Amino acid sequence: MVEKISDELSGRVALVTGAGSPYGIGFAVAYRLRSMGATVAIVSTTKRIHERAQELDSAGFVADLVDPAEVGALSDALTESVGEPDIVINNAGMASLASPEVLRPVAHLSDADWRAEIDRNLTTAFLVSRSLVGQMAERGWGRIVNVASTTGPVNAVPAEAGYAAAKAGMVGLTRALAMEVVADGVTVNAVAPGWIRTSSSTATELEYGRHTPVGRPGTPEEVAAAVCFLASPSASYITGHMLVVDGGNSVDSGRR
Repeated sequence: MVEKISDELSGRVALVTGAGSPYGIGFAVAYRLRSMGATVAIVSTTKRIHERAQELDSAGFVADLVDPAEVGALSDALTESVGEPDIVINNAGMASLASPEVLRPVAHLSDADWRAEIDRNLTTAFLVSRSLVGQMAERGWGRIVNVASTTGPVNAVPAEAGYAAAKAGMVGLTRALAMEVVADGVTVNAVAPGWIRTSSSTATELEYGRHTPVGRPGTPEEVAAAVCFLASPSASYITGHMLVVDGGNSVDSGRR
């Protein structure tokens, strides 16, 4: 049973993409939104999403979010099952069970590898936002929160040019869309996590996390707290911004 934090989102419908892992950011966000009173729907590329949906007592969908037709079908299914979303959390990206991460220097990155990284980490957010933002604008209220990364908008990691470019692009998409719907009661923001401990974290990534000023990797729940604040009515005067959640890593001078 999901413990309630508040009823701040009671009556709102939320969609969270990329929520298939029980130890990932997407599921942590969905759990928190549910505890805040929202009706939650979650989606991923694999059938394990139904296990997460059962844990949340929520609706779960399988869809390839780089396919415009499947995104359109998802939008229709959402309307029929839970209603038109008021809140969209674009968390799909990174590696997935269906699509492993590409780690190659630019000189060895194929056209297909590049497109796969851009599609998984940026096109998904574009297609989902395009499909649902008009409904929000018509109703005069909405929240879109894009889960970006410090990689790309803030710093860079070797052999991850495609991922970095996509996440930087996601912040650009966030700002542009925010200005398009600012007069319609819809806010669009991004959260940029740093080193976060999830089930897909490598030993190297966890070691990097231990060298942040806080001295540890972050947790999915800490990222979810930032995402859900931006999705709440309390964040009504914040739009077009990126909130970094990295334990101070991006501002550390290294002179400690």
